[in-house]
Amino acid sequence: MSELVARTGRQLQRYKDGCRLIAGCIPFRYINRVENDTGTYEKVVEVLMINSTSGPNLVFPKGGWENDETVEQAAVREAVEEAGVRGDLMHFLGYYSFKSKTLQDEFCPEGLCKAAMFALLVKEELQFWPEQSTRQRSWLIIPEAMERCRHQWMRKALEEGFLKWQEDTLKEENHLISSDLSPEQD
Repeated sequence: MSELVARTGRQLQRYKDGCRLIAGCIPFRYINRVENDTGTYEKVVEVLMINSTSGPNLVFPKGGWENDETVEQAAVREAVEEAGVRGDLMHFLGYYSFKSKTLQDEFCPEGLCKAAMFALLVKEELQFWPEQSTRQRSWLIIPEAMERCRHQWMRKALEEGFLKWQEDTLKEENHLISSDLSPEQD
């Protein structure tokens, strides 16, 4: 049984300008896939999504950012609570605004939310986690994740935040490799 317990309630929730502040992440890993034609390996990115408890399709772990933690701590906590993974935050992907039909309260009557999203490199998948009885994990390649993602704002975080960061990181790595292979000039 899990010793970890999910936080509940709204007593510690952060709000700003009528918006509930949310923290979340796009958990990811690299896997090696064999190219059938050549027999060579290709490094592929997979993202971890979880089932939504309020409807069809999949979501990324996210939840309320609370007063007693940093936004980074909140994102890591949500990954553990909802998806049962631990890892390293690699990059801040941006802020994404959305309107929630279920998260309306006295501090946020219109259900407006502002989510800070991060890329989280998964280092450990937990056998037991707080929300495992209501959540199922799914590792997906990016096109599958785009198709199965429930919320438009999460697709935007995946496409404009995560994919752009991955592309920039790959360009930087390729530049470093090509500069290392260049002959030295005397």
